[in-house]
Amino acid sequence: MKKAIIVSFETFTDIDIFLSWDLLNRVKLRDKDFQVKIVGTENFHKSVCGINLATQGHIEECNDADLVFFASGPGAREVVKDKSFLDRFKLNPEKQIICSMCSGSLIIAALGHLKGLSATTYPTVFELLRNYGVEVIEDTHLVTHDNIGTAAGCLAAVDLIGWAIEKMYNRELKNEVIASVLPIGQGQACMY
Repeated sequence: MKKAIIVSFETFTDIDIFLSWDLLNRVKLRDKDFQVKIVGTENFHKSVCGINLATQGHIEECNDADLVFFASGPGAREVVKDKSFLDRFKLNPEKQIICSMCSGSLIIAALGHLKGLSATTYPTVFELLRNYGVEVIEDTHLVTHDNIGTAAGCLAAVDLIGWAIEKMYNRELKNEVIASVLPIGQGQACMY
C-alpha cells in the first residue's frame, strides 16, 4: 500500500491542501490501496480563509509515508520556529518523495533536506528561504532534485503533484490524473 500525507498547520493556504487532496485522491480511482491523509498537530487546523479542517492523523505518520506534501501559508513561517514541531519529522529523501508548495519549502529547508540544493517558493518568501542557505530559483514554478520537489504559485500544485504521481507510479497515470482536471478542450480524461 502506498501512502501520501498532506501536512496542514494553522493558517495554511486553502487551495494548497484542497487541490492536492483532490489530485491525489484521483489516484485512488486506479489504485484502491492508495491512501491519502491530511495530518497536523491538532485535530483541527484553521485555513487562512477561515475554514476549520479536521485532520485525519498526526504528523508522525509522515515518517513512513511514500509522499509527504507540505502546504504553504502564514503558518509555515511559524512552524519552522517550533523545534518541537520539527523534531517530530524523521523523513528520508532517499526513500520518500518530499515536496512543498510556496512557503512550505521553508519547512523542508528547516528539516535540512534542501541543504546544497536549489528550490523555488513564493516571492514573499525568497529571502527567508535564502536564509537557510538554499539557492532560490525565482523564475520557475517547479524545481526538483531526485525525490525532493518545490513549487511556487498555488496552481503549480498540478505540476508538482503530477511529478510526484509519476515518481510513485508512472507517466500514464500522471497524465490521466492531470488531464481529468484540465479545462474542456485541453485533454480531458474521465475518471469519475
